[in-house]
Amino acid sequence: MLGRIFTVGGYTLLSRLTGFARDIMLAAILGAGPVADAFFVALRLPNHFRAIFAEGAFNAAWVPAYAHVHGEKGEAAAHRFADRIFTLLLASQVVLLIVAWLFMPQAMSLLAPGFSEDAEQRKLAIELTRITFPYLLLITLVTLYGGMLNVMQRFASAAAASIFLNVAMMMTLAVAVWFPTAGHAAAWGVLISGFLQYFLLAGDLARHGGLPRFAPLKLDEDVRGFFKALGPATLGSMGTQVALFADTIIATFLPAGALSALYYADRLNQLPIGVIGIAIGTVLLPEMSKRITANDHDGAMKAQRRAFDFTLLFSIPFVAAFLTVPDEIMRALFARGAFSKADAVAAGGTLAAYAIGLIPFVLIRSAVATFYARKDTATPVRASLTGIAVNVALKVALMGSLAQIGLALATAVGVWTNLLLVLFFAVRRGFLVLDRAWLMSLAKFLLTGIILAVVFWLIARFGGPALGPMHFRDEVMLVLLAVGGTIVYALAILVLFGRSWLVSLVRG
Repeated sequence: MLGRIFTVGGYTLLSRLTGFARDIMLAAILGAGPVADAFFVALRLPNHFRAIFAEGAFNAAWVPAYAHVHGEKGEAAAHRFADRIFTLLLASQVVLLIVAWLFMPQAMSLLAPGFSEDAEQRKLAIELTRITFPYLLLITLVTLYGGMLNVMQRFASAAAASIFLNVAMMMTLAVAVWFPTAGHAAAWGVLISGFLQYFLLAGDLARHGGLPRFAPLKLDEDVRGFFKALGPATLGSMGTQVALFADTIIATFLPAGALSALYYADRLNQLPIGVIGIAIGTVLLPEMSKRITANDHDGAMKAQRRAFDFTLLFSIPFVAAFLTVPDEIMRALFARGAFSKADAVAAGGTLAAYAIGLIPFVLIRSAVATFYARKDTATPVRASLTGIAVNVALKVALMGSLAQIGLALATAVGVWTNLLLVLFFAVRRGFLVLDRAWLMSLAKFLLTGIILAVVFWLIARFGGPALGPMHFRDEVMLVLLAVGGTIVYALAILVLFGRSWLVSLVRG
């Protein structure tokens, strides 16, 4: 499992690094003004639908179902099942695309009502969203193919696909002068990337498993079981996305730049979520599904506990950094061109608020895997809906006094509510045992995080005056933080956990 985690995590890390290069270009070219806000609405709309229906709900229902059919009934039955789901999926996405194109002005009134006061910005947001929305259809098919490949223990192409989003956007931004606005250039980059990702996954699946084909619609037992799981999974996947939808809607009423601050803070917050949380969760779900299909429930529980340890080991440094030195990080990465240091401070405060919820963000995918692997997509919904209620209530309460920082803080509290409830349900059902050894491990992780946060604060506090007004001061400070933090964190882990714990974690 470790090798597969590093495969997914490695490609995801490369995706995030190219994503930072893309965001640096976005910040320098778009800045944090009205055109940027219009583009980020256009980007968020298909991304929200993708996260709910494609990578979220669909993947949660599809991977266990396909793994079960493949393991119980053989490859031929699995191909028939995939053909029927592909046909239904493609038809539904085409209908959604047509409806979205036709009713985009009405959708924009609902999703970005604050733009109604600026006719030009509203018109631009509608135009850009019509360009980006077909990306959803393409990426949904990518998710279908990626799930099939994951069950075959092939993770590389699905993990690498998102790199194309960053590369395509950088290419179109590089020739932005050929487009009406830089927002148009970025939007066309999103759409082009959808085609590139589709052909990558389609090619891999054609070589190793065979592409799904159109098939007569037949609601057999397997298809009915899939849709029975898909409904609750859709609700369960909506938690974080509803929160981000609410962020987008509310932020359109806030001063210009609020949406951009949310975007850049979320992009950094998504680095550990994608590289660690999603990578480990992607590998864990088919692993647990396979073990549970073989009636190896103890093995499934051990795999999940190991995934939790890996997740915390790699996540703690991000939490410590985002909470203690968010402004330094934002200035070093984005404060150039049209993105000012004042914009960096606004985004830094938002990043710190998001970081409060980073641990549950990275753990939630592995936590719900124990239910999804058992084809129980209903139980996580109860936790998710409660988290949504807490989240939205806090957004309304905090938006006035804290602006976009309040929106991010509400998201953090909501995801903590979601995770704690999921863990409670898992323990009560006997799917997870929180024994003394694991609780001690959590305490040690907490202590290492506190130590690392103190070190980051000290480096920023005394390193800044020492560097003075030198060129690339912010970039040098970021390097000092990274090097110093790495050394201290490695020593703290070795002292508190010991070399034997690390060896057992790696060898599993």
